[in-house]
Amino acid sequence: MFFLFKKKKKSSRVSIDKEMPKHIAIIMDGNGRWAKEKNLPRAMGHKAGVETIREVVKECNRLGIKYLTLYAFSTENWVRPQEEINSLMKLLVEYLKNEIEELHKNNVVVNHIGDISKLPQKCQTELINAYNKTKNNTGVVMNLALNYGGRDEIVHAVKKLLKDYEKGNIKLTDINEKSFSNYLYTAGMPDPDLIIRPSGEKRVSNFLLWQCAYSEFWYANIYWPDFTVEDLHKAIQDYQKRDRRFGGVKE
Repeated sequence: MFFLFKKKKKSSRVSIDKEMPKHIAIIMDGNGRWAKEKNLPRAMGHKAGVETIREVVKECNRLGIKYLTLYAFSTENWVRPQEEINSLMKLLVEYLKNEIEELHKNNVVVNHIGDISKLPQKCQTELINAYNKTKNNTGVVMNLALNYGGRDEIVHAVKKLLKDYEKGNIKLTDINEKSFSNYLYTAGMPDPDLIIRPSGEKRVSNFLLWQCAYSEFWYANIYWPDFTVEDLHKAIQDYQKRDRRFGGVKE
């Protein structure tokens, strides 16, 4: 029972009177190392990470966070052992099947970003079904980043823009940062205010490269399966202390 290994902490409360991030993005890192330290198969680390997802989504929804983007599988992750990839894809299908009713009940929108056409058909079907079932909900939008890479996203956006240009739908003078953002997977969403990376690593890892230009980062020496609601609160509390100037000066 993987969830028996998780550490539960009493949560400290975030002050909702202070500015809350509209969009939180998380690089869910450390599942494999968590499992290795416990002499467990890597698949058990990924299963334990699902329990963390469940708690974090629930808390973001309670706090009124509008968008939560979870880096689940990158374009580079295909180089991992096939057995681990198969396990991850199976886990994704199981998660969506088992959790969709609860997510829908809690008003969560299940969305995906990335090129899911390269995922197994079962994964694509469950992702599309989950989105169609929840798309009219008004709670937190949970973006699952699958077969996602920041550079790949920018190239994908450029190709879409060029197609529109060739069709005469957009002029050269219309192209700017704002119009270009409409071609990204995150079109219509605010850029992440806060990016969280547990596990002790301090890299962006090809995640939301365009969108993270002015994001605040929060790192922690905690493997993702051990990440708790209290850690989420710590990250938000730290964010609330930051002075976000976006290149300007505050008097």
